Parts: sequence; structure tokens; C-alpha cells
Amino acid sequence: MIKNYLSVASRNLLKQKFYTLINVLGLSIGLATCLLISAYLLDELSYDQHHLKADRIYRIHGYYKMGGQEGSYAVVPAPFAQTVNDNYPEVVSAVRFRQRGGTNLYNGNQVYQENKVVYVDSTVFKVFNIPMLYGNPETALTEPNHLVISTDNALKYFGADWEKNPPIGKNIQVGREKVEYTISGVFETMPSNSHFHFDVMFSMASLEESRNDMWLSNNFHTYLLLREDANPQQLEAKLNETFKTYAAPQLKQFANISMDEFMEAGNTFKYTLHPLLDIHLYSNLRVEMEANGDIKYVYIFAAIAFFVLLIACVNFMNLSTARSAGRAKEVGIRKTLGSQRKQLIFQFLVEAMLLTAISMVIALLLAEVMLPYFNDLSAKQLKFTNFNWEWVALAIICTIFTVGLMAGSYPAFILSSFRPIEVLKGKISKGVGNTWLRGGLVVFQFGVSIILIVGTIVVYQQLEFIRDMKLGYDKEHVLVLHNTFYLGEQIDAFKQEMLRNPNIVNATISSFLPANSISNNSNAIFRDKNPNDEHTTSVPWWSIDYDYIETMGMHIVEGRNFSREYSTDSMGIIVNESFVRQFELNNDGEGALGKLLSSFGEQPDKIYSFHVLGVVQDFHYQTMREKISPMVMVIGSDKHQMGKSTAAISFRIKPENIKESIAFLESEWKKYVPELPFEYSFMDERFDNLYQTDQKIGKIFTIFCGLALFIACLGLFGLASFTAEQKTKEIGIRKVLGASESQLVYMFSKDFTRLVLISFVIAVPLSYLAMNMWLQDFAYHINLGLGIFLFAGIIALVIAWLTVSFQSIRAAHANPAETLRTE
Repeated sequence: MIKNYLSVASRNLLKQKFYTLINVLGLSIGLATCLLISAYLLDELSYDQHHLKADRIYRIHGYYKMGGQEGSYAVVPAPFAQTVNDNYPEVVSAVRFRQRGGTNLYNGNQVYQENKVVYVDSTVFKVFNIPMLYGNPETALTEPNHLVISTDNALKYFGADWEKNPPIGKNIQVGREKVEYTISGVFETMPSNSHFHFDVMFSMASLEESRNDMWLSNNFHTYLLLREDANPQQLEAKLNETFKTYAAPQLKQFANISMDEFMEAGNTFKYTLHPLLDIHLYSNLRVEMEANGDIKYVYIFAAIAFFVLLIACVNFMNLSTARSAGRAKEVGIRKTLGSQRKQLIFQFLVEAMLLTAISMVIALLLAEVMLPYFNDLSAKQLKFTNFNWEWVALAIICTIFTVGLMAGSYPAFILSSFRPIEVLKGKISKGVGNTWLRGGLVVFQFGVSIILIVGTIVVYQQLEFIRDMKLGYDKEHVLVLHNTFYLGEQIDAFKQEMLRNPNIVNATISSFLPANSISNNSNAIFRDKNPNDEHTTSVPWWSIDYDYIETMGMHIVEGRNFSREYSTDSMGIIVNESFVRQFELNNDGEGALGKLLSSFGEQPDKIYSFHVLGVVQDFHYQTMREKISPMVMVIGSDKHQMGKSTAAISFRIKPENIKESIAFLESEWKKYVPELPFEYSFMDERFDNLYQTDQKIGKIFTIFCGLALFIACLGLFGLASFTAEQKTKEIGIRKVLGASESQLVYMFSKDFTRLVLISFVIAVPLSYLAMNMWLQDFAYHINLGLGIFLFAGIIALVIAWLTVSFQSIRAAHANPAETLRTE
């Protein structure tokens, strides 16, 4: 019986080769899109699930509100972990991570620049499932000057045969001072679906800062492993009480204010527990270990996959309704010969599922071929072989069944219900096509397509808006040379030597850059010498040199820049315009210049005071998702706690000689530090990297928008072809009676035009709501003008016209004598 159903279904599909081809092509592309996006979504949702105790691991997050400023951080005070671990039985273990930037490792004569490095407590292997292949996880990181490396780094340092002689106990030098560390373990390289990735982990005991008892400084990512019966909400309340207990005396020492008075003034310090499994998709805090994903994009991609597949299914249904007159006669004859309705339903569903199965096979091949390109697009390392194929096979079978049921539902349940006597008498002919249903399906297809077109345009325009926006600095033609702290005391000499090259316009030494800064440093600041001032808050402090503002193309709007001519400038300060507004420095009508600002020193009784030298025009040193907030600049000096930051030298170079400038810098670098690689980046590239996720979204939007339109046009093309077949006689008669070709094309196209216009009217408010919601993530964004939606509608309309015009012009060109004779 099944064999008979399959045989009949095959004959029907082969009989209508053109429509079968359209359906197979549309479904194949829709299913391949679904497979690729599903792989992406499964990867996004799988983050950190490889940790065996993932459901019991939480990270402590900090939130502060002070002096009108607020922020949420992924880091907390150094003593938090040990205090919580010692005092609360519901905490099984705690572990801290401290990132201090990249460093160099020396293995004999070889030097390696490592950026994925971290200081970590020895308990890391108790909390996280990081397999230790060589070495003892219990003791590997308990002693100072010990480190563990990944298998990738073991291969890099010791060659392909490293496992024959594991490097346990071998020494390796770290940093500019070449401090000797002992390799005490080799761990399995961390998987891609982890929210942190490190190739070298130093023992926390090696870091003096880890023993700091300061509760008012946040620098450590801290994770807690809880008992199975622990209540995270109750523990969270205890954490905040613990913080108040230990932080209150220090707050009194530094600011001469009690914790209660601090809170009553509208300020807040609050700590929360965040589940490990939610970090990748639900956490976008300051000082994240790595850039995380976003659950909104998971929903967006899932919706795109669903609607692209649905559009492909709609094609099948549309063409089925269009061809239903011919199939109705088939149903009438079958019923007359004794076929039962359930047999007809099964026959139509088998036909739909057979076509879906064929499409699925093609889709699997397409997805496999396109996966490398999709990986490049999404910055993933997806492999279909990584999935559990038992579940994949089940998912494929369910998909074939579901899509076959969706696509074949109309012919199966509607056509099979026709009464044979009415069909054979001709009462069900053209009306059987359900014009309103076909129209509704076309409206749905192009409505979704218009929404995707609008999304593509808005994402593109927002990214262009960001690129073209006045940033308050000039990011073009600025080369950032990395790791310049290895120059040590030679750094100033190196800078001056480079400036002798006529292609190098200016240079500055710093770690703080407007685009993707190398360092991050914040400290409390207050007016005069009064820590209890209502404006007291924590702001970023940038330690710069005398040439920084000029090199970066920033503008002083009041006062002056730092000058070597004034020794007192070491205790001067430059603030931005947002700082002036926030601290109301202009409210007395005398301006900001000369005003006294103060900050805490390293000791409770030490306060450093600065006088305002100048006000720099606001510039974007954060992403466009955040409004420009107050910040200050001090000159690099050893006279106060800010110190001198030398992680990079930025060179403004002439645009016409970029290659020559890079070659010169590299040759000079090798003279000064021959053992280190020459590494650099451009400021505009660093700026673009801030929006990598949005750029990826824009590209994916564009591609899937194109696919959705292509599939919709396939269906429209098939529908137009069928309509042309049905109207062959009518067109011939109209031509004989004098109708022009343009009139015939208009008659043919007007119904489809009306459907696209209806799609436009429905899609505009929906796309506006969706894109307005996306734009709210940006503090600075474009306005959604009517032009965007009109442009999207015109694109959809033109594509629809082009699709239909081929068939309409072909029908209009036909010789009426031929068409009427064949009819």
C-alpha cells in the first residue's frame, strides 16, 4: 500500500516538473537556512553547559549608584570570595579570576605573545570542569610563580611530541622582567562555547593584589559553587550584609561618612548572583571577560529561520491551491472509483512529505557546503559532526513530517472533501483555487520580506551613522603600536626617534584609547577636598602624556592642554564637558578653570588634589550604546597614584605613506626589542571592532533577507506561470479585440501589485516596532523616517514586478491564433 502511495506521488511530482522544481528549490533553501540557524542557536544556547556543576555555579555582580552616575560590573572586591567561602556553609567553593592584559612568555630563545592569560585561584578546578591532562589539579596553582597551560600552548611551546615528555616542572619566563615560573599542569584547551577562554593560568598566589583587603575596589571576577540545596536569593541578601559589614569602616576612613548616611544620600552598592548558564546571553556588564552574546539575537534568528521556512511552505500551499482545479477532477474520479477520503488525505500528505524529504536531502548538502561561509559570517566554529546525530536524525524526521503536514495540508484536507458529482459537473473549477487564500499567502510572504528588508536597511544605516558620527577625536590614520611597556626606560627615546621620520606627524604614549582602550581605571572624585560632596562619584581616570590630545585630534574648548613648561601641571587635571555638567562647575558663572577637585590616595588619610587646567570637548570613549559620561585626564607622573601608562604608543601618520611608515616602525622596533614580535592596529579598526556583533547581524540580515525574497519570488513566479496558463484564452481574445501588450501586462500585474501594497501596509507598523526596539540599545541612533519604509516597499514592489513581468510579457507576446487554436 505504502509503495503504491509513493509510486503515485512520484508520478504526480514528475508530471508537474516545473512546479515540483520550484517547490523543491524553495523548500531546500528554506530548510538549509533553518539548519544553519539552528546550528547557530544550539551553539549559543549551549554555552558553559560542559561544566558538570553548571547549574550550581553563580557569578557575583556589582551595581553602584553614586553622585548621579551608575553602572553594573562583572567584578567585585578581592576579599569577597574568601570571606563568603569561610562564612557561609551553602558555598562549597569560590574562585577568582584577575585579568591584567596580555604578556610575553619566554621559552629558551623563543618568545610568545599571549593575550589569553589570567591569574586564578587554585580552586578553579573544583568549581569548573577544566580537565587537567597532566599535573595535579589540587596543587597545580597553590604556590606562587606556578602556571598551567592549555594543550594548544603545550603544542606551540614544545612541539608535536610534547606528550612523550610532558612539560611538568619545566621553567618558563614571564613578562618584561622575565620572572621565572614553573609549569605545573597542562589542561585541555577550553571549548569555543565557553564565556571565557584562557591559554595560560597563573597562580593567584603570585599576585600581590589578590591579598588586598580593600572592599571599595572592584577588580576580580568571582564565582561561587553552591550546595544543591542552597537558596541563591537568601545567599544574595547575606552577601550584601557582608559587604556592608566590611566596607562600612573603610568608607568611614576614606570619605568620613557612615554607610547609612551614604545610602540615605541616594547612593547604592548592591551585589547580585548571576547563574553561570545565563552569563553568555543575559549579561552585558562592564568589565566582562569577553564579549557575550545577546538573547535578543537568538530570538531574532529563530524568528528568521521560522519565517523563511514558512515562506517556503507557503509556496507549496500557494501552488497547490492554484493547481487545485486540475487536482479536483482527479479527486472526483478517484472518489467515483471508490477511494475513501482518508486514502486521499494520506495520498496528498505522502506526496507533500516525499517532496519535503527530497528537499531535506538537498538542504543537508547545501548546509554542509555553506557551513564554512556561515562560520566566517557568524565568527563561529560550527560543525555538524559535533551534534548528537541520534537527536539530529529524530529532528530531521520530525521536520519532514511537520513541514510536509504544513505544506500539504490544503490539498490533503480541502481537496479530499470535494463531492465528486459537483466536480465532474464542472461546478468546482476556477473557484476551487481559493483566490483569497492565495492572495493571503502572497501577502504573508511579502510582508515578512518587507520586514526583513527594513531590518537590513536600519542596521546598515545605524552602522553607517556610527561610522560617520563626529566622535570628538580623529580615528583615521592613527597606528597603535602594542606592548611598548617592554621598551622600559627607552620608551621616550623610542618615541622621539620615530618622530624624526617625516611620515609620522605626532605620537603619544598611553594605555587609554578612545576606541577599545587597552586599560580601564576608575576612581572616586569630589569637589574641593570634601568626600561628602553630593556630586562625589567614580569616573574613569586616563593617565596621558603631553602630546595625547593633539595626536588624537581632540579639542580643548576651555583652558589649555598640559604643558612641559609648567611643573605644576603634574597635579593639574583636564575634564570633559560631561564632567563640567555633572559636577556643575559652571553654575557659579566663573567657569571650570582653576576649580579644585580631589581623589583618594592609596592610604585612607591620603587625598590628592588637582586644579582644572582645561575642558576637552566630549568624545566617545565608550560604545554608542552609552551616553558620554564624565571622565578626567591627568598627566603621566609618579607624583600621584595614577602613575604612567605605557602599554601603547599611538602614531598619527601621513595617509599617503602608510606602508612605508609601518615598515619603518617595524625596523626600528626590532632594533630596540629584537626578541618581541612587532604588533600594531589602526584606531579605525579598533573602533569597528566595538561593533563586530552588529556588523555580523547586518550581514546575516542581508543574506537571509535575500533568501526570503528569493523564495517568495519563486512562489510568485510559479503562481504567475499558472495564472498565465489559465488566462491563455482570455489574453488571446483580448488581443484579437485590440488590447495592446502594455494593457495586457497591466491587467496581468495589477492583482499582484495590490497584494504587495497590502503587504507593505501590514509590514510597516510591525517593522517599525521591531527596529525601534533594537535601536533603543543605542544611546545615539538614527531616526526611523518614512523614507526607510517607502524604500523597502519599493524594493519589494520592483522585485515582484520583475518576477511577474517575465510571464506577463511572454503571455502578452503570444500569437492569439496559436493560443486560440490550442484552446
